[in-house]
Amino acid sequence: MLSKAFRKAAEFAKATPITSACRKLVSSFSGVPTEPADAVVIGAGVVGLAVARELALKGRDVLVVEAASTFGSGTSSRNSEVIHAGIYYPLQSLKAVLCVKGKELLYKYCSDRGIPHKQLGKLIVATRASEISKLEQILKSGTENGIEDLRMMEGSLAMEMEPELHCIKALLSPSSGIVDSHTFMLSLVGEAENLGTAFSYNSVVIGGQVEGNSLHLQISESKDLKNHAGESALQPQLLIIPKLVINSAGLSAIHLAKRFQGLEHRFIPESYFARGCYFTLSNSKSPFSHLIYPIPEDGGLGVHVTLDLNGQVKFGPDVEWIDDVDDISSYLNRFDYSVNSDRSSRFYSEIRKYFPNLRDGSLEPGYSGIRPKLSGQGQLPSDFVIQGENIHGIPGLVNLFGIESPGLTSSLAIAEYIVSNFYK
Repeated sequence: MLSKAFRKAAEFAKATPITSACRKLVSSFSGVPTEPADAVVIGAGVVGLAVARELALKGRDVLVVEAASTFGSGTSSRNSEVIHAGIYYPLQSLKAVLCVKGKELLYKYCSDRGIPHKQLGKLIVATRASEISKLEQILKSGTENGIEDLRMMEGSLAMEMEPELHCIKALLSPSSGIVDSHTFMLSLVGEAENLGTAFSYNSVVIGGQVEGNSLHLQISESKDLKNHAGESALQPQLLIIPKLVINSAGLSAIHLAKRFQGLEHRFIPESYFARGCYFTLSNSKSPFSHLIYPIPEDGGLGVHVTLDLNGQVKFGPDVEWIDDVDDISSYLNRFDYSVNSDRSSRFYSEIRKYFPNLRDGSLEPGYSGIRPKLSGQGQLPSDFVIQGENIHGIPGLVNLFGIESPGLTSSLAIAEYIVSNFYK
């Protein structure tokens, strides 16, 4: 059976005239019900939820299609829950602009609604002389991005603030913090629903086809996709013909875009995936009151110290480049999220550079997440990619590619950016 939202759509479709623009597509899927729609957001991660809410605030009739049984079950629930300041990113990049703006919006949103969060501040530390120049570059980058409260300090002062810390120099970012990402997403869902947004979970957009001036979406139930043997072409159970489509599918966004017939592949970037594992500190009071970050590494920000709102300490993520998966596996989030306890040996060595008193045996496997990246190992970091009709020529379609960190911090700003730039 189709989900509730799509059962209603299928019933409505029986009385919905088929326009000449969609006749070719419908004829290729004989007997499949169709329904027109206003705005469809693909993916109920934190960015998709923020976009759905923003569209609904502007009076659009929104449908969110999510393959999982609930919201935020992918990258959005497998991260550090850090509110980033916008320090590391190139001047005028989308990551820089949207992170700085998003931080302001997120703090205000959480304060206004009582969502648990805390402005802890962050210390980015140099533990050897060769890292000082990199720390100075980070300060320069953050200042250029409009962050006015950054402060460089000698290691002795930083170690007065954090007695368990070892460093020779540190950069203080007072506006960095942490947030309860689940409660934040729950609030976005509630507001979107109160504004009339419909959510269809356990439903997958498996492809689409450009017909006339619109992208027609092919929808299946997740359970049927799980049972698909791969010997035959995927067949949809419903065709939706929306005015607006936001591809916010996260880890599967690029795979999905490649199944949009009529979207030229030259507009679709290469995809890379990096797993990041976290380890927690067992049976110990937190040794730190600030977030502690080393100098960034290839593919990430280094194995850093994050505190959750209960005071538990977690270290990570590291960076493990993994092979691409097939499109169906990406739709269903079939990534390996296991944490190999053997990886702790690298964690001990990395953490002890700034936390030398870390005891043997004190790290326990935590959880892992997958970063949807647009640059591979050894390549320069990529910016967010937000494509509208001005790039690919398809009216109403916006593709979001490579929305990794600082996606959580930037989510509200990304939503405002999309609506103001593409859906005026």
